[in-house]
Amino acid sequence: QLVKGMAKNPIIFALANPDPEILPSVAHAMRDDILMATGRSDFPNQVNNALCFPYLFRGALDAKAKQITEKMKIAAAKALSELAREPVPAEVLAAYQLKSLSFGKDYIIPKPFDPRLLLRVSKAVAEAAND
Repeated sequence: QLVKGMAKNPIIFALANPDPEILPSVAHAMRDDILMATGRSDFPNQVNNALCFPYLFRGALDAKAKQITEKMKIAAAKALSELAREPVPAEVLAAYQLKSLSFGKDYIIPKPFDPRLLLRVSKAVAEAAND
């Protein structure tokens, strides 16, 4: 009932693991305008701290930062957002056995095995630390 009563184009982050609060198949059966993410790798839009923490720390170490600031966290989030909008490399598609993947309802955040994360997120964090 909660899903049916949500506003147009709702965003649902069901992040409990191993069982999300609502399965994507159940949510999408109720309505087709949902943007959904879970903490699981077997569903689209896996939200996992593995996408950020290693690279946040790498950037902080590279910059010799004494603390992790909000500015550094925002830089990491922006780098993730930018990467999600770029063409997905063939090696990422192969790792997930996909033929194609592009920014949209089923791909709002990069995949954890995307090798671009190391360079792009770490660099953005280091630059933010040095500003």
